[in-house]
Amino acid sequence: MLGREEVRRALAEDRAGEDATTHLLGTAARSPATARFISEEEFVVAGVPVVETVFRELDGSAALVDAAPEGGWCRADQTIVTVRSTASALLAGERVALNFLQRLSGIATLTRRAVDAVAGTPAHITHTRKTTPGLRALEQYAVRAGGGVDNRASLADAVLWKDNHWVLLGREGRSLAAALAAAPDGLPVIVEVENEEQLEQALAAGVKHLLIDNQPPGQVSAWARRAGPDVMIQASGGITAETARAYAEAGAGLIAIGALTHSVSAAPIRCDIGATG
Repeated sequence: MLGREEVRRALAEDRAGEDATTHLLGTAARSPATARFISEEEFVVAGVPVVETVFRELDGSAALVDAAPEGGWCRADQTIVTVRSTASALLAGERVALNFLQRLSGIATLTRRAVDAVAGTPAHITHTRKTTPGLRALEQYAVRAGGGVDNRASLADAVLWKDNHWVLLGREGRSLAAALAAAPDGLPVIVEVENEEQLEQALAAGVKHLLIDNQPPGQVSAWARRAGPDVMIQASGGITAETARAYAEAGAGLIAIGALTHSVSAAPIRCDIGATG
């Protein structure tokens, strides 16, 4: 089930099995009830499977009655997902479920806006590693739900040669080509370039994926032309949904936006719980 480890940590943090308030309901806590998660404005839905995971962890017989499709827009005052379970399970998991659903939907919505901004170009929107500690897999899932594509998810997934690596390499007097020669076979290699000298070293080393960080679209365009059509250009650094198209038109095939996960606003959602007959 999606997000099981993350959900278990969140439920433990909230001490969901020790709900001091719901205990006061007595037998009513064990009665069947329904929770409706309702949108308060338009946004892209992401995280419904995680909501299911939350309540199945608390009640193995909990069931989703209906749900909006992942990655689709919802309208204001729309029921996104309805869950049937015991009153105690719904009350214990309500906030954890909302936290996941609100955050993941916010990420998917911001991603979709960036994806729409570059529509008609070859560019794709992707994430960075600027994620909430412990929630990276789910946050990157939400980027995909919003129409984005995967990028390097961890330090082990690819060689990503950045500014600090250039500095340390320079102290040893070694070339980039010599350093990259020791890269594991088959592992993707991405090299960040900040100036013409680094660009030429990367191209001479046969690098096929360049990261251009914190540069204006005009500089991205110039370096993309120098690299040629066989080299993937990834742009990053303060890019937003409003500026993404300029980078796409400059020749960036991959546009990494850290704000998708580090500065997103939660989608406005409420949870209404009622007894079922």
